[in-house]
Amino acid sequence: MKPSIFVTRRIPQAGLDLLEQHFEVTLNEEDRVLERSEILDGIRDKDALLCLLTDTIDAEVVHANPKLRVISNYAVGYNNIDVAAATSRKLPVCNTPGVLTETTADLTWALLFSTARRVVESDNFLRAGKFHGWGPMLLLGVDIFEKTLGIVGLGRIGSAVARRAAGFRMKILYTAQKNNLELEQECHAERVELNELLTQSDFVSLHVPLTEKTQHMIGTDQLQMMKNSAILINTARGPIVDEQALVQALRSKEIAGAGLDVFENEPALAPGLAELENTVLLPHLGSATIETRSKMATLAAQNAIAVFQGERPEAIVNPEVL
Repeated sequence: MKPSIFVTRRIPQAGLDLLEQHFEVTLNEEDRVLERSEILDGIRDKDALLCLLTDTIDAEVVHANPKLRVISNYAVGYNNIDVAAATSRKLPVCNTPGVLTETTADLTWALLFSTARRVVESDNFLRAGKFHGWGPMLLLGVDIFEKTLGIVGLGRIGSAVARRAAGFRMKILYTAQKNNLELEQECHAERVELNELLTQSDFVSLHVPLTEKTQHMIGTDQLQMMKNSAILINTARGPIVDEQALVQALRSKEIAGAGLDVFENEPALAPGLAELENTVLLPHLGSATIETRSKMATLAAQNAIAVFQGERPEAIVNPEVL
């Protein structure tokens, strides 16, 4: 008899097909985030859980079903899961790093370009019938070539962003817990403290995980350190930025613009953010390509399968439980 798994929302078919070869699959067919009570009901008597970043898997959920043998998260981040609670009962927590690195780096650059050159604002201007001919002062943006890019967090995605920046001959500053000698040599990147990065950079791109230490890492004081011409890009996690402070900084032109794929209280936006023309706002599309989302689904399925085959999952957050 196959073990059972609860999947909290439909994922690409490649992952579901793989799961069905090894599990009795119960799937939430509705395209929405489940309520807490629905998750608790869904995992009752199940052997495995495949959840999404939008699902809150706290200690109560972790301990609700003693049969549960693995939590496989369809995301690289796992701040939605109480990993300590899972570890306390030797429950593996898995994620999907690596497969979305290049895709998220691409989207970071899409935001950087579109914010710097006012692409969305210009598109709206044209569609509204306001374009009456070329003018020397019409919708002026800022250059990217040979400017300074500050990367906050030089992990997989931050490194991929840096490699793309090298093609534009940008000066690359970064913050990290330790030096990334490979990137320093490859891209002439320089490790600096956060305050120095903020004051010197023309573009600041965030690539740190969400932790107690990084929550509101960018707030009023940090935004005031940035150049008035600077642009902030966030494809990491929304609460890294104090969103209301960002609205004030954008409104008062303390910084020139922001390109955001994630939000502090997602899917809600801070009051006033949507009305600001000096922003490009996307609905959390960092990994949203057919190829990458399919790879994520496959890896999430493979992680769960590995546990039941007595193997080490490819991506495990708490390997000490094995």
